[in-house]
Amino acid sequence: MQKGLKSSRAPKKAIMKFIEKFNGLAETNKPLAELNTFGTGGPAQLYSRIHSTEELSAVVKAASELEIPFFMLGGGSNLLISDEGYDGLIIHNCIMGMELSGENLTCGAGEKLQTLVDFAAENSLSGLEFASGIWGTVGGAVFGNAGAYGAEIGNTVSSVELVDRLGNIRIEMAPYFEFNYRYSKLKKTREFVTKATFALKMGDKEKIRCKIEEIMAARMSKLPSIEHSAGCFFKNIPDDSQPYGKLPAGKLLDEIGAKDISYGGARVYGNHANIIINNGSAHSKDIYHLAEILKKKVKAKFGVDLSEEITYLGKF
Repeated sequence: MQKGLKSSRAPKKAIMKFIEKFNGLAETNKPLAELNTFGTGGPAQLYSRIHSTEELSAVVKAASELEIPFFMLGGGSNLLISDEGYDGLIIHNCIMGMELSGENLTCGAGEKLQTLVDFAAENSLSGLEFASGIWGTVGGAVFGNAGAYGAEIGNTVSSVELVDRLGNIRIEMAPYFEFNYRYSKLKKTREFVTKATFALKMGDKEKIRCKIEEIMAARMSKLPSIEHSAGCFFKNIPDDSQPYGKLPAGKLLDEIGAKDISYGGARVYGNHANIIINNGSAHSKDIYHLAEILKKKVKAKFGVDLSEEITYLGKF
């Protein structure tokens, strides 16, 4: 196995300096299984939970100066963490809060995406209904350009406050992010979202709420409510002949009999072939190997290379 965002173990001296500088904001050997939706993965060498842009800037600057590798964690969805954990610093983004200015809604990156959707609806703002039921945080949604039903979060973004890899704070407008299907420029720059402003439109509150309930009902009929998973594992395939211009990866997986396939404690969800479930005893390596089996079977039958929606973190 060779996939995954890897890092080198930070020297003990650097770790101690970081802890001295951020007493109360840092801890070592933090279990990460409880902080991601798969419920798997080993510990973080170093962990820091931040609640403001200024805290994030200071933590990133220190980690950069001390040459400690770092990775931002939000809601822990769309993420598979190695059983060996992460060598370096996990920064847990817990920046909350919302601010309304006319039809513009600014939201902290650590807020759940569903909280943003509900807040917009409560204020009669339309444009985010499609995101109903999508797991994860606002920051993660911007980072991965989360979407559904032919719409994407990038379509509503006006501006974003960022912290770069050196700890500098700045604001960028929507074109900077080069939003595309399940992609933003942040996947290259690895900059951190602290706040995002969304340009929405006034609408009828009752109609907005009905649309949300309709989408939620459709999602709940397909998605697991109890088991650990990360939602859809693979990206859909571009195809102009299909609704929304995408061939669902789940359709191809259905046709190879994915719902009957398991590996260790991981299995494919019975109601949706593009969802991998942790049965409760799975390790990250089980999920990884099951995904590789599915990719090979789809490639053999259809000649199509499936690409993951999730990020692999650590050694695979």
